[in-house]
Amino acid sequence: MLAERIKLLRKERRYYQRELAEHLGVSVRTYQFYESGHNEPSIKSLIALADLYGVTTDYLVGRTDERSCPPSRPQAERPPC
Repeated sequence: MLAERIKLLRKERRYYQRELAEHLGVSVRTYQFYESGHNEPSIKSLIALADLYGVTTDYLVGRTDERSCPPSRPQAERPPC
């Protein structure tokens, strides 16, 4: 799920794999492994990707289909992000 989502988000925002690799401080090949599912990013990289795309880490790893927490609901009613 993670591999599919980071590839989808990258294509939606028209980034090159090289740009994402530089943003994360990894080689292009390492980033390609993330998108192919042969390797997984570190927690630090996962958070950096979520921040860059404006989504939750739960969305990236497939725990939810909601890309971000809805800001209109009061904090007490919000699901944890």
